[in-house]
Amino acid sequence: MMNEVTIKNSGATFTPPELADFLSDKLISELSQESVTSYTILDPACGEGELLTSITKKLSASNIKVNLKGFDTNIDYIINAKSNLSVFSFKIDIQNIDFLSTQGVCTEPLNLFNQDINEEYADIIIANPPYVRTQILGTEKAQEIAKRFNLKGRVDLYYPFLIAMTNVLKKGGLIGVITSNRYLFTKSGESVRKFLLENYNPIEVLDLGDTKIFNAAVLPAIFIGRKKSSKKQLSKPCKFTKIYEELNGIDKTAIKTNSLFHILNANQSGIYSVNDRKYSCSVGLLKHTPNKTDIWQMTNTEENQWIEQINNNSAFLIGDKYKVRVGVKSCADNVFIKQSWDEESNIPENALFKKLISQENIQRWCFSAENDLKILYPHYSANKKRLVIDLEDYPNAKKYFESNKEQLASRKYLIEAGRKWYEMWVPQNPEFWALPKLVFPDISVEARFYYDENGSVVNGNCYWIVAQTEQEKELLFLIQGVANSGLMAQYHDLCFNNKLYSGRRRYFSQYIEKYPIPDPHKESSKQIIEIVNKLNEHSALNQDVRELEINLNNLVMKSFGF
Repeated sequence: MMNEVTIKNSGATFTPPELADFLSDKLISELSQESVTSYTILDPACGEGELLTSITKKLSASNIKVNLKGFDTNIDYIINAKSNLSVFSFKIDIQNIDFLSTQGVCTEPLNLFNQDINEEYADIIIANPPYVRTQILGTEKAQEIAKRFNLKGRVDLYYPFLIAMTNVLKKGGLIGVITSNRYLFTKSGESVRKFLLENYNPIEVLDLGDTKIFNAAVLPAIFIGRKKSSKKQLSKPCKFTKIYEELNGIDKTAIKTNSLFHILNANQSGIYSVNDRKYSCSVGLLKHTPNKTDIWQMTNTEENQWIEQINNNSAFLIGDKYKVRVGVKSCADNVFIKQSWDEESNIPENALFKKLISQENIQRWCFSAENDLKILYPHYSANKKRLVIDLEDYPNAKKYFESNKEQLASRKYLIEAGRKWYEMWVPQNPEFWALPKLVFPDISVEARFYYDENGSVVNGNCYWIVAQTEQEKELLFLIQGVANSGLMAQYHDLCFNNKLYSGRRRYFSQYIEKYPIPDPHKESSKQIIEIVNKLNEHSALNQDVRELEINLNNLVMKSFGF
């Protein structure tokens, strides 16, 4: 379908010709209203010049003069870029330099939201900057970039590229940039969303999702915008397009087309088929709240009305009543977690073992005994405090831990925090394991909210909600029913739309905390609780629950006024 992507040494990716032409057309359509006769066009990670070649080819038929400027750290790509662009008679300046080190991209020290701009020279930026986590660059390089661009935590290299590109773009200038789509929906993308809204008037945002336009492990997005003349300007809602593979659209009528780009250019919501694959495309108005860090909502009018009805019929959000917690993290799972401990020469005392609920063994209504994991859990509670065992009280555990001391003691961050070398890094509160709780995996194709009251520990690849009172326990069953319903799967996709390949959803805490729950006093809510109890019981006995699930889905729809 598309050219196979190749990772560049510079970290960027080759841009398939159809995508390069698509982005070029988008930018040129924005130029049609202008009377300018000359543009400086920049690609800060130009590779072999795919994007510059595309936009220049399309502009060459007009009387517009173009100055081309490009950078890349790979000399072989630079040579090819110059060769590819030599067919044009325009001024071409392609340099074998790291764009982030060039004049004008930043001044030191740099504040992320208050740049002191040295030089603005680009009228148009067309770019597909590197998608590389800064920690992969190596400690020294990552620290240098983080310091220069005032970045914290784990970020992608395209973050500083966005800042640098903005600094050299003229006010009123146009940007079209291909990045990972992670910043659209994740908590870690808050700073990027805020940065873009403070510096640009967005024109269009395209979430290309799991379309595999790049044959690589990245879900791309396109941002098109004009740089503001002042940060005091308010950003208005802009057009959005999102397209994902429709794995559940077998019974839906699909519009046949030859290419993903035919779908994108059709500018119409619907189900489309390209060869043997179906895609769901949604077109509408992107909305963002006055709080510029909030997730951007990409829903059309019909979807908005559906969401509004659910919100109007909800009594509370999960986050209003419960804290969504992450599971335990050891940073040495091979030491703490095993399916069978019988093969160990030093088997710790049985009192230290607990059942473990993990991504591998959690099902929608029950626990899978096929992956019966056990965790060595050296923590306990006393007087409302979390404590760690004394190894002298557990001689077998002492021998086992000491046989793995080299690995465990290498977790320097734990030692520096004043902790014991054999502790778990994130053990959570040991008192809570005995309480009723809902557990769900962080990534899953379908919702798998499982109710547990067996004292199991929750692994770090899952989240959990604990009930500390009898009333909260009753509410857990209502939440379980709603969260496992078809309605909430659709709500999740529309409001958070954070899918990976093959339809896998991310069930992050910031999403689940925003799940709406109907009034528990409604008759339909009481019936949901009854059915959920039956589902949990029947599933544990391997009984058929399909009819119960149909009844549950109908009741959830009814509880929200449908």
